[in-house]
Amino acid sequence: MALTAEDLRTLRRAKALLEHPSLAARLTNALASPLEKGLSRLPRKWTGAVHSATRKSIEKALVFAVATMKGRRRSRHSRGIHKIAVMTSGVAGGAFGWAGLPLELPISTVIMLRAISDIARGEGEDLKSPETMLNCLQVFALGGRSKDDDAAETGYYAVRAALSKAVSDAVKYVSERGLTAKGAPVLVRLVGAIASRFGVVVSEEVAAMSVPAIGAIGGGLINTIFMDHFQNIAEGHFAVRRLERQYGVEPVQSEYQKL
Repeated sequence: MALTAEDLRTLRRAKALLEHPSLAARLTNALASPLEKGLSRLPRKWTGAVHSATRKSIEKALVFAVATMKGRRRSRHSRGIHKIAVMTSGVAGGAFGWAGLPLELPISTVIMLRAISDIARGEGEDLKSPETMLNCLQVFALGGRSKDDDAAETGYYAVRAALSKAVSDAVKYVSERGLTAKGAPVLVRLVGAIASRFGVVVSEEVAAMSVPAIGAIGGGLINTIFMDHFQNIAEGHFAVRRLERQYGVEPVQSEYQKL
């Protein structure tokens, strides 16, 4: 069955969201300052600290964020509410610069994951489903690019394919045993794969915060752009998944590649 004209428009918008300019480019444009300057100011050991912070934030936020969304109706103002919340967190964190990351990032990640979950539900996803929970988590990988990626590995479907086995194994494990055993190898692999991509984006955010004179107000602006970035990715991802449920994966992927 061919996609209707309306669904093709939905798919076209989803692709525009999923393949839009990187967070680094958006931050550079917003701050009118090359992001490389910020990256050069970060201590060499900070790469490991960022990865550790992102991994712990993802692990802690997943269950909390999805659990708190159960039973609630989506508000048409929820996207703005989540932006205000993460902006407030950024204002507080910006006062301390990149040094405040270990404290501020878990809060921002929880807020972003709640926003992602809200968008997923709006596209017909069941938040009680392990598959939905893990697809919400996967958005952080879709919105970031690993430094080891080449040009053929950066497209939306390419990243999904790279993560597909880790996601399916984790879905099976969580369906049978739940999320209590955080040290399970299948969950460790998935969280590690997502954290490696999410960490690249977090490094860009931290680099922007390290630019002189950013401060608290700048931290709020950066976090707002950060949230908008992942909300866009989530809207595109779950719109594609809705169309895949209706038409099948292959027809939707084929049309996506043609656009």
